[in-house]
Amino acid sequence: MTKAIAGLALLGLAISIYLTYVHYAGIEPVCSSISNCDRVQNSEYADLLGIPVAVLGIAGYAAILASLRSRVDVTALLAYLAVALSAYLTWAELFKIDAICQWCVGSAIITLLIAGLATLRALRAPLHHRALS
Repeated sequence: MTKAIAGLALLGLAISIYLTYVHYAGIEPVCSSISNCDRVQNSEYADLLGIPVAVLGIAGYAAILASLRSRVDVTALLAYLAVALSAYLTWAELFKIDAICQWCVGSAIITLLIAGLATLRALRAPLHHRALS
């Protein structure tokens, strides 16, 4: 399960790095005809507290990867925080920006999968590895 979480986190990290590059290069992201990544990328929701969301994605996925060497509850907590942020951003895409970005949807799905796997991993861990110190 740890390897699956790591693989998903690496995929999310790659998406976040790509979107960070697009942001700072000032170019349009590669986007399918059914989504409008440029509109999402240039919306007021693309930054959170002055930090590009893609940069937060890099930090989040890197933290999830690093947490895999820690207690299982740390990974689960980080995954839940990532899902919460993804849910907020998906809400913004649907109801405020009126556009969807395929990269953002992919990242949201990745965070959901990581959260599910992290939950299973935590539930299967021996109790002394789950408990808060």
